[in-house]
Amino acid sequence: MPRPQRRTRTASRTAIAARLAAACLGIGTLATLAACGGSGSSGASLPFLPVVPPPSTPGTSSALACDESLKTAFKPDANTTVTVVKQFKQGDDLNLDGKASGTVAASDVCMVKLNVGPGHAGPADAPSTSPGIGIEVWLPAAAKWNNRLRVLGGGGFVGDAGISSRTQIGGAGAAAIAAGQGSVSAVTDAGHASKLPVPAVDGSFAMNPDGTVNTTLWTDFASRGIHEMAVKAKALASGFYQRDAQYAYWDGCSTGGRQGHMQAQVNPGDFDGILAGNSAINWTTFITSELYPQIVMQRDLGGTPLAAEQLALVSSAAVSACDSTLTGQHEGFISDPAACKYDPVQDKAVLCIGSGGTNATAACLSTVQAQAVNKIWYGQTRDGSAPAPASDIGYGATLAPGQLWYGLTRGTSLNSPGAPGFSLADSTAGTPHPFPIAAHQVALNLQDPTIATPDFVNATGNGANNWKGLSYAQLANASDRGKALQSAFAGINADNPDLARFRDRGAKLLTYHGLADQLIASSGTANYYERVAKTMGGIEATQKFYRYLEIPAMGHCVGVGSVNGLAGVSPAANPPLPAPDQLFSALTDWVEKGIAPDNLVLQNADKSLARPLCTYPKKVAYTGGDVKAAASFACR
Repeated sequence: MPRPQRRTRTASRTAIAARLAAACLGIGTLATLAACGGSGSSGASLPFLPVVPPPSTPGTSSALACDESLKTAFKPDANTTVTVVKQFKQGDDLNLDGKASGTVAASDVCMVKLNVGPGHAGPADAPSTSPGIGIEVWLPAAAKWNNRLRVLGGGGFVGDAGISSRTQIGGAGAAAIAAGQGSVSAVTDAGHASKLPVPAVDGSFAMNPDGTVNTTLWTDFASRGIHEMAVKAKALASGFYQRDAQYAYWDGCSTGGRQGHMQAQVNPGDFDGILAGNSAINWTTFITSELYPQIVMQRDLGGTPLAAEQLALVSSAAVSACDSTLTGQHEGFISDPAACKYDPVQDKAVLCIGSGGTNATAACLSTVQAQAVNKIWYGQTRDGSAPAPASDIGYGATLAPGQLWYGLTRGTSLNSPGAPGFSLADSTAGTPHPFPIAAHQVALNLQDPTIATPDFVNATGNGANNWKGLSYAQLANASDRGKALQSAFAGINADNPDLARFRDRGAKLLTYHGLADQLIASSGTANYYERVAKTMGGIEATQKFYRYLEIPAMGHCVGVGSVNGLAGVSPAANPPLPAPDQLFSALTDWVEKGIAPDNLVLQNADKSLARPLCTYPKKVAYTGGDVKAAASFACR
């Protein structure tokens, strides 16, 4: 992910939200979907299954056709309605309104849009009103089908209006998989369609007009929407090709990762393999904690955000302090965040002269500001405290006493527009802009819409930025309330460690997390994995069906999340990262061939550096030799 330039005072919050959603939430264009993990954030071309022609079945019902007849021919249940059917031929532009999208079908493909009720009744314009779950399914030509189903996860609060629209296409990534790879694919709006320019940041659907929790739409968002997508996509495939899919896969990152874990926990029969990246499990806890950096700056810094230059300097200093711990040479990125105990309070080169430092630039930090950064790195606590980094950096699978949730790792970019607490659209004026999803979720936890940003809409009152007045204790209470409301929130946290039903049917779950994720602290995934291992008989037993891969310096779902180190000290960050579909191919090999993902090797962008990708809890270790060769490292 390229580091953003400092924004001007005229930059709008809507523009920031749009950039965030496109860059980090896996929605929007085909290119974005392919990059952000919504359509798979891993590697090379897929090993296709041999194409098997449809069996000859005289006397049985005929195959479903890609035309208007489908609207009456496909009726799997009383709640399901076919709303749009469209056949695209190879080379056709993928649009429904006659306006060229610039994306063409790689081969013949059929698009089917569904609505699955009953939805949620209410005032016509209320965000909490929904006609049902919107699902968009893409089916390749019969001769091209590889006997796989590969459906895609969403991002943020999902709510993409294009999926349920009769004039727009919402699943360009799914279309690419169907037309280019031969798998049946699908996407869902998870039961609601936002009217905001960036629907994924809108949590308004989850509150009824009277201010109460909209449990119906929470259920659709948490689990029912993704289950219905799996069931209906399978049924359409069976009807079109007159045979069932041989393998069914889930592929998602961020919210898509949470959705994948939810499927393994609640609907374990839906998928043979699940690829879940940078997962938004522990939903109410970690999203509440995403507001914590802003609360730190409100309470400790008088509401004035740290400037982009300050955030870049302190993060760069952390990289240069910790990027040589693996090989003894500065590498430009941190391989093991657990070994980085960099403390800006003790770094004279970062501290301003007035705070006993030697830095006379505008990027310098006062001691109070440096300690605020330590608090943000440590993560949310009940009283806003944080220990000295030398004793505890708040990183790892186990929360420390008093630590409510984890912070981002040292060296991770903190000044990405829209990242938690650091939206610097108006940094000249020092205007704080929180990550909208975090402010919305805290408002939902406390059932008070005024706490949210003004784009939160509700009949009892819209968002009024009242989050600014929250104390540390009040934010902690919001976290507690989020856990207490799990029943009303339809178990949105997806943190049940009992995966026995998923394991017993022989399915596989492969999860990964970038260790420089700008939005979701990677320690949350390690925390969940350890809980699963404890429940499922230990690490070795768990790894037979569920494996976790930690990817140094990778950001949210894709790309480099780390900043460059100090100029003249560290080279530019160029870490090894998964190639497109590399991890998905590893999952299919595990499911279909029994080859566990043990010996994966990652390369960087220019293929000048290669490293083994270690399966948690192992970490990469340098064994000697060429530091750029994978053979010089081992997982221990």
